[in-house]
Amino acid sequence: MSGSVRRIPAADGLGIAVRIWGERTARTPLLCLAGMVRTGGDFGRVALRHAGRRLVVAPDYIGRGLSERARDWRRYRAERSLADVLDVCAALHIPRAVVLGTSLGGLLAMGLAAARPGLVVAAMLNDIGPEVGGSGLAFVRGFVGGRHTQPDLDHAAGFLRQTLPWLSLSTPEEWREFAALTFARDPDGRWSAHWDPAIARTLDGRSLPDLWPLFDALARVPVLLVRGGISDILSSETAARMRARCPDMTELVLPGVGHAPTLSEPEIAPALDAWIEAQP
Repeated sequence: MSGSVRRIPAADGLGIAVRIWGERTARTPLLCLAGMVRTGGDFGRVALRHAGRRLVVAPDYIGRGLSERARDWRRYRAERSLADVLDVCAALHIPRAVVLGTSLGGLLAMGLAAARPGLVVAAMLNDIGPEVGGSGLAFVRGFVGGRHTQPDLDHAAGFLRQTLPWLSLSTPEEWREFAALTFARDPDGRWSAHWDPAIARTLDGRSLPDLWPLFDALARVPVLLVRGGISDILSSETAARMRARCPDMTELVLPGVGHAPTLSEPEIAPALDAWIEAQP
């Protein structure tokens, strides 16, 4: 489910791991952008549903997953990740893409639309908008700053189930799969978070800029908004403002689910897949 992996050098030489499913076709590639400390592996199930008809690519941002770690935490700022995504598109000869963005990945999708208008032909924003809930951001800051080391993968799954009870996952198998996407085995055999905890420093003492102009850059393309019904990152009020500014935007809501939907929930997966299939 993880796809093949290709390493692409960023402008500063750090290696970006890019997960790839399928082959290039006449259809526009899917560019999948994960959350702040997530990896391209999160899109594995979505990729398998579409790789037979179009190329699917999903980078691990620097400091996450299979990509290299940086010496300076400032390298993890969102604007640097945006530049890395542009480098990936250039290296893979992707001038146009249908962009699926979860959390930070959705903000990067907006940034791509503003920085390179012709690149984004359609965008799915997963539980993110131009205004980010303060309580959710505070939790993210604390969670990202830890390594959360566990003795084995089963304990890692239990830790995630206790820490993130608002996710849509329900079975032990689903939580173990999620843990395998979140943790990596250490040299001593234990399991730790698969990201550099220094990423948390990018959230210290910095207020978010006005992101509405970035969202407005999506006004000329099809937009699908996926929202967890109890999300503390994307409120219903912000979603309503997004609909007012982008009246043609489609919205899917998962009641009782928090940040962030996996995009494989049976309540939304068919509609998401139909939306993707409708794109060129």
